[in-house]
Amino acid sequence: MARVCEICGKGRLVGNHIEIRGKAKYLGGVGTKVTGITRRTFLPNLQNIRTTTENGTVKTLRVCTQCIRSGAVRKQVKNAPFKLAHELEAAASGKRIGSIKKNKKPTSQGTAKK
Repeated sequence: MARVCEICGKGRLVGNHIEIRGKAKYLGGVGTKVTGITRRTFLPNLQNIRTTTENGTVKTLRVCTQCIRSGAVRKQVKNAPFKLAHELEAAASGKRIGSIKKNKKPTSQGTAKK
């Protein structure tokens, strides 16, 4: 079915669009007035996502962004993530890599222009 999340079933909602004119009283006007009410639809933010199912097949789903953010569905990993040379060596030897400390930038004293 179109415009429906395949995970949570979120679909379109119907509401009102309220047209208002006039200046608010706290801004010095005589108050705002409702000049028209029309019906409108609120559509979910659906994305096409390629996912891997439990049996290993790849399937394209229409999923809302909140399901993606909550982790209800995971994107397909196309390639293995990039690894640095020292990470590969540590993985081969079984060592755990900590965070790399960066050197502080030298302060430039006396180079300020007046």
